[in-house]
Amino acid sequence: MPLQPISFSDISGWQDDDHTAALEAFLRHCASGSASGAAPRTGELGVSGASIVALCGRARAAAATGEGDAARHFFEAAFQPHLIAAKGFVTGYFEPEFAGARKPDAIHRTPLLRKPDGLEILPEGKRPDGLADTLTHAFRDDAGRFVEAPDRGAIMDGALDGRGLELVWLADPVDAFYIHVQGSARIRLADGGHMRVGYAGKNGHPYSPIGRVMIERGLADPGTVTMSVLRDWLAENPQEIDGVLRRNRSYIFFREIDGLGPDEGPVGAAGLPLVAGRSLAVDASLHTYGTPVFVSATMPAEGAVETRPFRRLMIAEDTGSAIVGPARGDIFFGTGDAAGRKAGGVQHAAEMTVLLPLAQAGVGEARR
Repeated sequence: MPLQPISFSDISGWQDDDHTAALEAFLRHCASGSASGAAPRTGELGVSGASIVALCGRARAAAATGEGDAARHFFEAAFQPHLIAAKGFVTGYFEPEFAGARKPDAIHRTPLLRKPDGLEILPEGKRPDGLADTLTHAFRDDAGRFVEAPDRGAIMDGALDGRGLELVWLADPVDAFYIHVQGSARIRLADGGHMRVGYAGKNGHPYSPIGRVMIERGLADPGTVTMSVLRDWLAENPQEIDGVLRRNRSYIFFREIDGLGPDEGPVGAAGLPLVAGRSLAVDASLHTYGTPVFVSATMPAEGAVETRPFRRLMIAEDTGSAIVGPARGDIFFGTGDAAGRKAGGVQHAAEMTVLLPLAQAGVGEARR
């Protein structure tokens, strides 16, 4: 996939961003304390994980100066911007917060499930016989062969019942579904306290946006079915819920997350708590976690109908089943209802520019 080298001066809004906040987000990938620590896997776009880790010392030095422009100077001196030559698109996601219970009761009847034993990522290369090309995960049977995992509909019908996989119970199946979409949640427990849940695996079937139902029926135009629009429609038509949810054959499994402070975001795919407005979910097969990515889009202003520019340097550090393609991104907006309102209105064209470490780009200094 072509990456076109450009200058920092070509990036609209570059000078106006809060580069110190971006540097703080980047430094979280250097928390091991050593540039010789494990490097993230290099994605197919070719941004070297080792080259990113090698910049940690310079990043720490820039942060330690306390100077206003030090962060921007670090990025400009250490990276070469490359525009992704592909049509870009961004959505928003957040960490929802719902009421739940550790044990089922008359109210809480819909479970989030733990990852079942034997569920594995399918190996790259030759696909096992008899499995569809669209599958990414499968079960190993007692003979060591891969077999297709049940899809969402089958799981809703009880295909995994009796295995003790229930992690926590919710009152509303639509709430549970949107935790699947977001990949994490805070749960307010009925007996007091709270728990955090995060992604643990998936059944491997392809993701299908359930908002297509409204478009197919002529109830909405393409590009207008936001999360809030769909939830409102399902609330008004509860008889549709079961059939609509089954349209998405993908099913997500969860684990309880311990050790996070109340003000920290959920843990993303890179293993770090997400930062509102700075964490970007990307196609993990293409991108390298820890890569700075400048996102340019025009999105709704908070609490208003009009739009405003979104120009921000973010860090690629999460992924999702629906995030496919080099210029496809999902912006993390935070936790709770307010973050959900922001995230739910984002479905917009975007332009993405990755910052390639200069040591890898093979040039002597950054182009400004």
